[in-house]
Amino acid sequence: MLKLTEIRGMSDQDLADRLDSSKQELMKLRERFATRQLEDTSQVRQVKRDIARLLTIQQERLLGLAKEKKA
Repeated sequence: MLKLTEIRGMSDQDLADRLDSSKQELMKLRERFATRQLEDTSQVRQVKRDIARLLTIQQERLLGLAKEKKA
């Protein structure tokens, strides 16, 4: 599970890379779920939530809504 502080600390490129890898992981989990090879079905839900977190932070940055760090 990714935490918001970890995600906010990532660069834009790291964020995009992590998003791509999470989407690939979700596809693999769905395939394993469909073939009844996945023992822990909560993994699908967790990866979906991680993707949502990543997309939210990415959208915040795109719109300029990210909070600026005070020096």
